[in-house]
Amino acid sequence: MSRPTATLVLRNAVVATCDRSPSDAGLLPGAAVAVEGRRVAWVGRDRDLEAEVNAGGAQVIDARGGLVTPGLVDSHTHLVFAGERAGEFALRCAGRSYLQVALSGGGIAVTTRATRAAPDEQLLADAAARARRLIAQGVTTIEVKSGYGLDAPEELRLLRIVHQLGDALGGDATILPTLLFHAVPPEQVGDRAAFVREACAALIPQVARERLAVFCDVFVEDGAFAPDEARRLLQAAKDRGLVPRVHAEQLTAGGGARLAAELGCASADHLEELDDAGVAALAEARVVAGLLPLSTLFLGSERYAPARRLLEAGVPVSLATNMNPGSAMSENVGLTLSLACLKLGLTPAEALVAFTAGGARALRQPDLGRIARGADADLVLWGCGSPEHLAWHMAVNHALVVVKHGRVVHEAPSAAMVDCR
Repeated sequence: MSRPTATLVLRNAVVATCDRSPSDAGLLPGAAVAVEGRRVAWVGRDRDLEAEVNAGGAQVIDARGGLVTPGLVDSHTHLVFAGERAGEFALRCAGRSYLQVALSGGGIAVTTRATRAAPDEQLLADAAARARRLIAQGVTTIEVKSGYGLDAPEELRLLRIVHQLGDALGGDATILPTLLFHAVPPEQVGDRAAFVREACAALIPQVARERLAVFCDVFVEDGAFAPDEARRLLQAAKDRGLVPRVHAEQLTAGGGARLAAELGCASADHLEELDDAGVAALAEARVVAGLLPLSTLFLGSERYAPARRLLEAGVPVSLATNMNPGSAMSENVGLTLSLACLKLGLTPAEALVAFTAGGARALRQPDLGRIARGADADLVLWGCGSPEHLAWHMAVNHALVVVKHGRVVHEAPSAAMVDCR
């Protein structure tokens, strides 16, 4: 076999391949990664690079002992919205619950009104700014949901904006769109069954026909959708080729996890109120458990998803920011990793794998979230030497260089500094 000709090489690194198991980051000290075009061409010991790879004309980045990982996969976000809910945040700080605020006219209704009133240009610019903050922290793949328009015309508009987001970012991140059924539109609360029928008969087929979404997600919760309603929506989406996912057991034990298992969903996300039967169902069906600890922190709850029980039961897990205006108004990747360790009970290695390979599995993207020959060349050089440091130095952006499809798309101003102590 002829040697690959590298276009980009990262040398003198601690490489985390994230391609072994949920608890093993696959650390390779004294390693290098060679990229040819958009793909990883070789990974191995730095001292073997010249023998294995033709790197004479490649761009070379000296990691200086820093950690190199796959690009992070943020598998659950709500980037497209308008308005703010800071007043609602203050009410919750004063003792009101999320459900109490929502039932008194706050919650998603506030964001829906602001989003419907906002022009496309504003929604796109704001979403792009949020995505850029994620990219600067090492995220190279972002799932983006609709869900704040609620009715069919607005949901279609939001999905088209999500598609424009990829172009607005110039290919610096992969954008994967999701049609989200967040709640019944206020205009149709008197006839929920009619809304579900119309969505199954018209909205979902149009989304599939125009290829506006890869996934369909339903919020199964009090005040959102009941399991029977979600089943009809997700089955209709599945029949049209959309991959089903579920918001499950966030605020109450609503049966969303068991529904996800029944339908073979790609993931069931949140799971703060998950019971043992739900854990068993996810394990048997091999549905990814989407862990979103920023939401639990933001809502002031102490009940985090049972990550350790899920892992011990053999449930694959992912980790994501859930960036949204109501329950996780933050793009902080470092804080997400730290919370995964401090509150979910994951090790730093498990948190890293969940945010890379786990996210790729939740999105059914096997070429993402790992460093291996033939995989997408999405890479991050961090300003530290270990996954432990990433989680320990809390809420700090350690990303120095971010690579998407073999191209450097972000460099931190302090890119010469690596703290590997």
